[in-house]
Amino acid sequence: MAPIQTHLPAAPGIQWSTRLLLLGLVLLIAASFLSLSLHWSDFFKLEAIQTTKEFLSGFSPPETDAGLLKKTALATLETLSMSAIGTLIAALVGILIALPASGRLGKAAHFCTRGILNILRSIPELVWASILLITAGLGPFAGTLALAVHTTGVLGRLFADAFENCPPLPEASLRINGTHPIAAFLYATLPQNIPQMLSYSLYRWENNIRAAAILGVVGAGGLGQMLKYHLSLFQMHQAATVILAMLGMVAIVDAISFALRKKMMS
Repeated sequence: MAPIQTHLPAAPGIQWSTRLLLLGLVLLIAASFLSLSLHWSDFFKLEAIQTTKEFLSGFSPPETDAGLLKKTALATLETLSMSAIGTLIAALVGILIALPASGRLGKAAHFCTRGILNILRSIPELVWASILLITAGLGPFAGTLALAVHTTGVLGRLFADAFENCPPLPEASLRINGTHPIAAFLYATLPQNIPQMLSYSLYRWENNIRAAAILGVVGAGGLGQMLKYHLSLFQMHQAATVILAMLGMVAIVDAISFALRKKMMS
């Protein structure tokens, strides 16, 4: 009977390119600390702590007036609607752009669509909202469009990468047997990626909940617009109610989305 080997195999070596990348990241982090004038000691001074304590105490207790609670509830629904519609539009448009971005329609289409996706997601939602407010006007419509435009760039890139990394054998088998390329994609590649694409969309919906709550700062409706209004008038108790609504909404949506993503990926 052959003796049982107890030694572990040698760990794989790290390539020189990986070493250079890690070294570059370390140097970048070090340069970032050196280039910024960070005064950590000021943050822990007694004066700073006292000022922060006085500022936060101004939010207590939250306002519980029935009229304000009703407005906050409506603004919460408005924020949820903005994030849901914006994410849905982005997912649908993202699938269409992901097809050429995955290289299925030639190199020229791949290059152009990848560039478009880079532009869409490189501009923050707040900037998109500021631009769209000029054309769409104040209110949730501009905020919804801003979320949709930015999220299209994110989901389009993720969907395209998913299509590229998908095993090609099932689709290739159908095409060899005479199936139309579109039908082969719909019956082979797309079903393999649907769980991952839904997971991406739900995760982006979580992010868009937070983004939609902030877009109101520039006049795009929802809880953010209420928060800006009360803070500008130094109505701290009312602002505390809005902040609590934001925290509760984000916590609930995060829990639901996490449970759905976990169920889909299991």
